[in-house]
Amino acid sequence: MGTIDISYLSLLVGLLMMGIPMYYLWKFKTGLLKATSIAVVRMLVQLFLIGFYLKYLFIWNHPWINFLWVFIMVLVAAETALTRTRIRREILFIPISIGFFVAVILIGTYFLGLVLKLDNIFNAQYFIPIFGILMGNMLSVNVIGLNTFYSGLQREQQQYYYLLGNGATRYEAQAPFIRQALIKAFSPCIANMAVMGLVALPGTMIGQILGGSSPNVAIKYQMMIVVITFTASMLSIMITIWLASRRSFDEFGRLIHVFKENKKK
Repeated sequence: MGTIDISYLSLLVGLLMMGIPMYYLWKFKTGLLKATSIAVVRMLVQLFLIGFYLKYLFIWNHPWINFLWVFIMVLVAAETALTRTRIRREILFIPISIGFFVAVILIGTYFLGLVLKLDNIFNAQYFIPIFGILMGNMLSVNVIGLNTFYSGLQREQQQYYYLLGNGATRYEAQAPFIRQALIKAFSPCIANMAVMGLVALPGTMIGQILGGSSPNVAIKYQMMIVVITFTASMLSIMITIWLASRRSFDEFGRLIHVFKENKKK
Protein backbone atom coordinates (compact mmCIF):
# COMPACT_ATOMS: atom_id res chain seq x y z
CA MET A 1 0.00 0.00 0.00
CA GLY A 2 1.43 3.35 -1.03
CA THR A 3 1.10 6.73 0.61
CA ILE A 4 -2.43 8.15 0.72
CA ASP A 5 -2.44 11.47 -1.13
CA ILE A 6 -3.90 14.57 0.51
CA SER A 7 -6.13 16.59 -1.79
CA TYR A 8 -5.89 20.37 -1.80
CA LEU A 9 -9.37 20.57 -0.26
CA SER A 10 -8.29 18.18 2.52
CA LEU A 11 -5.13 20.23 2.99
CA LEU A 12 -7.26 23.34 3.46
CA VAL A 13 -9.41 21.49 6.01
CA GLY A 14 -6.26 20.45 7.86
CA LEU A 15 -4.94 24.01 7.92
CA LEU A 16 -8.10 25.10 9.74
CA MET A 17 -6.59 23.50 12.86
CA MET A 18 -4.16 26.43 13.02
CA GLY A 19 -7.13 28.47 14.21
CA ILE A 20 -6.76 26.90 17.67
CA PRO A 21 -3.21 28.14 18.44
CA MET A 22 -3.94 31.41 16.61
CA TYR A 23 -6.91 32.04 18.93
CA TYR A 24 -4.85 31.63 22.09
CA LEU A 25 -2.01 33.73 20.74
CA TRP A 26 -4.56 36.48 20.12
CA LYS A 27 -6.51 36.00 23.37
CA PHE A 28 -3.47 36.33 25.61
CA LYS A 29 -1.97 39.21 23.60
CA THR A 30 1.34 37.41 23.06
CA GLY A 31 2.32 39.61 20.15
CA LEU A 32 3.06 36.43 18.17
CA LEU A 33 -0.09 36.35 16.05
CA LYS A 34 1.37 38.35 13.16
CA ALA A 35 4.70 36.50 13.26
CA THR A 36 2.90 33.14 13.29
CA SER A 37 0.65 34.13 10.39
CA ILE A 38 3.65 35.23 8.33
CA ALA A 39 5.52 32.04 9.25
CA VAL A 40 2.60 29.85 8.15
CA VAL A 41 2.27 31.67 4.82
CA ARG A 42 6.01 31.48 4.22
CA MET A 43 6.02 27.79 5.07
CA LEU A 44 3.23 27.06 2.60
CA VAL A 45 4.79 29.07 -0.22
CA GLN A 46 8.29 27.70 0.38
CA LEU A 47 7.18 24.08 0.61
CA PHE A 48 5.08 24.34 -2.55
CA LEU A 49 8.07 25.86 -4.36
CA ILE A 50 10.40 23.18 -2.98
CA GLY A 51 7.97 20.50 -4.11
CA PHE A 52 8.01 22.01 -7.59
CA TYR A 53 11.82 22.21 -7.63
CA LEU A 54 12.28 18.70 -6.27
CA LYS A 55 10.00 17.26 -8.92
CA TYR A 56 12.40 18.46 -11.60
CA LEU A 57 15.51 17.65 -9.58
CA PHE A 58 14.31 14.05 -9.40
CA ILE A 59 13.53 14.03 -13.12
CA TRP A 60 16.92 15.47 -14.13
CA ASN A 61 18.82 13.51 -11.43
CA HIS A 62 22.10 15.08 -12.52
CA PRO A 63 25.06 15.01 -10.06
CA TRP A 64 26.13 18.60 -10.72
CA ILE A 65 22.59 19.95 -10.39
CA ASN A 66 22.10 18.05 -7.13
CA PHE A 67 25.46 19.30 -5.86
CA LEU A 68 24.52 22.87 -6.80
CA TRP A 69 21.30 22.49 -4.81
CA VAL A 70 23.30 21.48 -1.73
CA PHE A 71 25.63 24.46 -2.23
CA ILE A 72 22.61 26.78 -2.34
CA MET A 73 21.27 25.18 0.86
CA VAL A 74 24.61 25.86 2.56
CA LEU A 75 24.52 29.55 1.59
CA VAL A 76 20.89 29.95 2.69
CA ALA A 77 21.62 28.21 6.01
CA ALA A 78 24.67 30.43 6.60
CA GLU A 79 22.61 33.55 5.91
CA THR A 80 19.87 32.30 8.24
CA ALA A 81 22.45 31.70 10.98
CA LEU A 82 23.71 35.28 10.58
CA THR A 83 20.18 36.59 11.05
CA ARG A 84 19.42 34.46 14.10
CA THR A 85 22.70 34.96 15.92
CA ARG A 86 23.24 38.63 14.97
CA ILE A 87 26.97 37.92 14.73
CA ARG A 88 28.81 40.18 12.31
CA ARG A 89 28.98 38.88 8.76
CA GLU A 90 32.75 39.29 8.40
CA ILE A 91 33.27 37.05 11.43
CA LEU A 92 30.76 34.28 10.85
CA PHE A 93 29.68 33.93 7.21
CA ILE A 94 32.76 32.20 5.76
CA PRO A 95 33.46 30.00 8.84
CA ILE A 96 29.89 28.73 9.14
CA SER A 97 29.60 28.18 5.38
CA ILE A 98 32.76 26.07 5.47
CA GLY A 99 31.57 24.24 8.60
CA PHE A 100 28.23 23.39 6.99
CA PHE A 101 29.76 22.40 3.67
CA VAL A 102 32.51 20.17 5.05
CA ALA A 103 30.24 18.44 7.57
CA VAL A 104 27.38 17.79 5.16
CA ILE A 105 29.68 16.47 2.42
CA LEU A 106 31.74 14.21 4.71
CA ILE A 107 28.87 12.75 6.73
CA GLY A 108 26.36 12.67 3.87
CA THR A 109 28.64 10.87 1.41
CA TYR A 110 29.84 8.50 4.15
CA PHE A 111 26.24 7.48 4.87
CA LEU A 112 25.18 7.19 1.23
CA GLY A 113 28.35 5.45 0.07
CA LEU A 114 29.39 3.23 2.98
CA VAL A 115 26.14 2.60 4.85
CA LEU A 116 23.52 2.54 2.09
CA LYS A 117 26.16 1.43 -0.45
CA LEU A 118 24.51 3.24 -3.33
CA ASP A 119 26.04 2.77 -6.76
CA ASN A 120 25.39 6.47 -7.37
CA ILE A 121 25.60 8.56 -4.20
CA PHE A 122 24.29 11.57 -6.15
CA ASN A 123 20.96 9.85 -6.81
CA ALA A 124 18.47 12.67 -6.12
CA GLN A 125 16.02 10.36 -4.33
CA TYR A 126 18.55 9.89 -1.51
CA PHE A 127 21.05 12.71 -1.96
CA ILE A 128 18.63 15.67 -1.64
CA PRO A 129 16.55 14.43 1.37
CA ILE A 130 19.56 13.21 3.38
CA PHE A 131 21.55 16.39 2.84
CA GLY A 132 18.46 18.47 3.62
CA ILE A 133 17.94 16.67 6.95
CA LEU A 134 21.60 17.24 7.84
CA MET A 135 21.45 20.94 6.99
CA GLY A 136 18.31 21.54 9.04
CA ASN A 137 19.77 19.95 12.17
CA MET A 138 23.15 21.63 11.77
CA LEU A 139 21.52 25.04 11.47
CA SER A 140 19.57 24.83 14.74
CA VAL A 141 22.54 23.43 16.67
CA ASN A 142 24.94 26.06 15.34
CA VAL A 143 22.61 28.95 16.14
CA ILE A 144 22.24 27.85 19.77
CA GLY A 145 25.91 26.93 20.17
CA LEU A 146 27.35 30.09 18.62
CA ASN A 147 25.04 32.36 20.59
CA THR A 148 26.04 30.59 23.80
CA PHE A 149 29.75 30.67 22.95
CA TYR A 150 29.98 34.36 22.13
CA SER A 151 27.48 35.53 24.75
CA GLY A 152 29.49 33.66 27.37
CA LEU A 153 32.75 35.18 26.20
CA GLN A 154 31.29 38.69 26.31
CA ARG A 155 29.68 38.16 29.70
CA GLU A 156 32.69 36.53 31.34
CA GLN A 157 35.66 38.16 29.63
CA GLN A 158 37.51 38.40 32.94
CA GLN A 159 37.58 34.62 33.25
CA TYR A 160 38.94 34.35 29.73
CA TYR A 161 41.66 36.95 30.39
CA TYR A 162 42.47 35.35 33.75
CA LEU A 163 43.13 32.01 32.05
CA LEU A 164 45.28 33.69 29.41
CA GLY A 165 47.21 35.57 32.08
CA ASN A 166 47.97 32.32 33.88
CA GLY A 167 49.63 30.71 30.89
CA ALA A 168 46.70 29.12 29.12
CA THR A 169 46.74 29.06 25.34
CA ARG A 170 43.93 30.83 23.52
CA TYR A 171 42.27 27.46 22.86
CA GLU A 172 42.56 26.45 26.53
CA ALA A 173 41.07 29.78 27.62
CA GLN A 174 38.15 29.30 25.22
CA ALA A 175 37.54 25.69 26.28
CA PRO A 176 35.08 26.51 29.14
CA PHE A 177 32.96 28.57 26.74
CA ILE A 178 33.07 25.87 24.06
CA ARG A 179 31.97 23.38 26.74
CA GLN A 180 28.96 25.54 27.62
CA ALA A 181 28.10 25.97 23.95
CA LEU A 182 28.12 22.22 23.38
CA ILE A 183 26.05 21.56 26.50
CA LYS A 184 23.44 24.15 25.51
CA ALA A 185 23.28 23.07 21.87
CA PHE A 186 23.26 19.30 22.30
CA SER A 187 21.30 18.77 25.52
CA PRO A 188 17.93 18.87 23.69
CA CYS A 189 19.26 16.45 21.06
CA ILE A 190 20.45 14.02 23.71
CA ALA A 191 17.15 14.28 25.61
CA ASN A 192 15.17 13.54 22.45
CA MET A 193 17.47 10.66 21.57
CA ALA A 194 17.02 9.08 25.02
CA VAL A 195 13.21 8.87 24.73
CA MET A 196 12.94 8.20 20.99
CA GLY A 197 10.42 5.45 20.32
CA LEU A 198 9.00 5.60 23.85
CA VAL A 199 7.60 9.11 24.21
CA ALA A 200 7.30 9.91 20.51
CA LEU A 201 7.81 8.35 17.10
CA PRO A 202 10.26 10.45 15.05
CA GLY A 203 9.20 12.08 11.80
CA THR A 204 11.51 10.16 9.48
CA MET A 205 10.25 6.83 10.79
CA ILE A 206 6.60 7.88 10.53
CA GLY A 207 7.16 9.16 7.00
CA GLN A 208 8.67 5.89 5.86
CA ILE A 209 5.92 3.80 7.44
CA LEU A 210 3.26 6.01 5.81
CA GLY A 211 5.17 5.60 2.56
CA GLY A 212 4.81 1.83 2.74
CA SER A 213 8.12 0.74 4.29
CA SER A 214 8.12 -2.00 6.90
CA PRO A 215 8.64 -0.87 10.53
CA ASN A 216 11.98 -2.73 10.66
CA VAL A 217 13.33 -0.81 7.67
CA ALA A 218 11.98 2.49 9.03
CA ILE A 219 13.60 1.86 12.42
CA LYS A 220 17.04 1.24 10.90
CA TYR A 221 16.81 4.37 8.81
CA GLN A 222 15.76 6.39 11.84
CA MET A 223 18.70 5.08 13.87
CA MET A 224 21.11 6.18 11.18
CA ILE A 225 19.39 9.56 10.71
CA VAL A 226 19.90 10.28 14.41
CA VAL A 227 23.57 9.25 14.21
CA ILE A 228 24.42 11.24 11.09
CA THR A 229 22.57 14.41 12.17
CA PHE A 230 24.22 14.34 15.61
CA THR A 231 27.66 13.73 14.10
CA ALA A 232 27.31 16.32 11.35
CA SER A 233 26.04 18.92 13.83
CA MET A 234 29.01 18.33 16.13
CA LEU A 235 31.51 18.45 13.29
CA SER A 236 30.01 21.61 11.79
CA ILE A 237 29.90 23.59 15.04
CA MET A 238 33.48 22.66 15.96
CA ILE A 239 34.75 23.69 12.52
CA THR A 240 32.75 26.92 12.70
CA ILE A 241 33.98 27.87 16.18
CA TRP A 242 37.57 27.04 15.24
CA LEU A 243 37.45 29.22 12.14
CA ALA A 244 35.29 32.01 13.58
CA SER A 245 37.45 32.37 16.70
CA ARG A 246 40.38 33.27 14.46
CA ARG A 247 38.40 36.34 13.37
CA SER A 248 37.00 37.17 16.81
CA PHE A 249 40.15 38.25 18.63
CA ASP A 250 42.79 40.86 17.94
CA GLU A 251 46.53 40.21 17.83
CA PHE A 252 46.70 40.46 21.64
CA GLY A 253 44.01 37.84 22.16
CA ARG A 254 41.32 40.35 23.15
CA LEU A 255 37.73 39.67 22.11
CA ILE A 256 36.46 42.18 19.55
CA HIS A 257 32.84 43.26 19.15
CA VAL A 258 31.32 40.21 17.51
CA PHE A 259 27.64 41.09 17.59
CA LYS A 260 25.96 43.70 15.43
CA GLU A 261 25.46 47.10 17.03
CA ASN A 262 21.88 46.57 18.22
CA LYS A 263 23.02 43.38 19.98
CA LYS A 264 25.67 45.05 22.10
CA LYS A 265 24.83 45.76 25.70
